This record gives sequence, structure tokens and C-alpha cells, in this order.
Amino acid sequence: MQLIDLSREIYHKMPRLVNHPSIVVTEYSNHDEVREADGYKFSSATLNLSLGDHAGTHVDAPCHFDSSSEALSIDQMPLDNFFTEAICLDLSFKPLKSDISIEDLENAVEKADVEIKPKDMVLLHMDFYNRCFGTPGYLTDFPGLTKESATWLGAKGINMFGVEAVSPGRPGRNNFEVHHVCRDMGFTHVEGLVNLEKLVGKGRFRFIGFPIKIQGGTGAPIRAVAWLEE
Repeated sequence: MQLIDLSREIYHKMPRLVNHPSIVVTEYSNHDEVREADGYKFSSATLNLSLGDHAGTHVDAPCHFDSSSEALSIDQMPLDNFFTEAICLDLSFKPLKSDISIEDLENAVEKADVEIKPKDMVLLHMDFYNRCFGTPGYLTDFPGLTKESATWLGAKGINMFGVEAVSPGRPGRNNFEVHHVCRDMGFTHVEGLVNLEKLVGKGRFRFIGFPIKIQGGTGAPIRAVAWLEE
């Protein structure tokens, strides 16, 4: 068994979309503070976190993009949605700021020699993190799905798809339309993944990414992991 970490670290002032809260990590206590009970001394350190429910590597809950009363919050989503079979498609050839077409997805599936099955997690490797992390373009320059290519994925009956970028579609109308495809077809997506290049050509594997159980959450950070059988 091999486990591959697909999650970003959460740290102070990490990049996030401007319409989401800043991520603030501060020291609450350190080991200079010592407590004592019945003559036993103990020192511990604690951090204070202030962050939104879409911080770092995270999954969107249906209620993020669906205003209906039936849309599930993150704490209501079935846990088996987050422990699924998965595949990774190589889209690293896509230029920055480009749209991912149905033809791109079809060619990537053929190249990977895999089949997208119902309930799958489909990971889309764009080599975006390696190309743009640490630059201003990290928040804007990613390739992204369109309404048509997201619909193509949804028609396969998938549970989720996952991207390295901060959004599944290019900034603006495309991104809104991709979210609405998720709403209308009953699937969702994970954003902010890393290390997807390690999954290219690996065939089928397991994806694990349980969300923090936030009451009423519109999303939640996850510890995303790929489980490969050796």
C-alpha cells in the first residue's frame, strides 16, 4: 500500500480567493507556560486558527452553489462520498488561462487507458500548482472546465472531480456555470489539490478526503490522500 498526500498545508496568510476570509494562524500558548496538578508539571503549545470553510484543500458542499432548502451542508453529506475509487487524467499540456474541452477529457481518458465509472472521483492534473504557486497568477491563471466539459463529466455519474486550482472553471462566467452544472447534476468538486503528477498513469486507486464536520458548512478543509495498491 502507498499513500500519497494530496493536500496543501494550512498556514498564516496562505493564498485564497479575495471573496473568502483570510487564513490567520497565531500562537495561542507555548511551552513557556507550565501547568501543575498534584505536583505533576505539564507544558503544551496551542495555535489559534481563523479561517473560512473553503480554506486550503477543500470540498464544496451542495449548499455552497445551491440555494434550495434541500441542498446539503457539509455535515449532512454521506461519508462514503469521500472514500471512493478514483482516476487521474493528465491535462498538464493545457496552456495557462485555457479552457478544458470535452475533446481534451476524452483524449486524456484514452491516453490513461481508464474508464470513468459511476461514483468515481476524477482528478484533473494540470501541473498548475508547480507552474504558478507563489506567483500572482496562482489565483487567476489556471486552466479550467467549461459548462460543456463539466456536463460531460457529470453525465458519467461521478461523485466528485478535483483540481489543483482555487476554482474548477476559469474566473468569471465559466466558473459560475461549472458550479451550476454541479448543482443541476448532483455532484461536487475538490479544490486546492497538490501532487497529482504522482498519480498520472497509475490507473485506478482509492481517494480519501473526509471533511471537517462543520455544522451548516458550505464546504470544509479535507486531508486528501490517494491510496495505491502496490
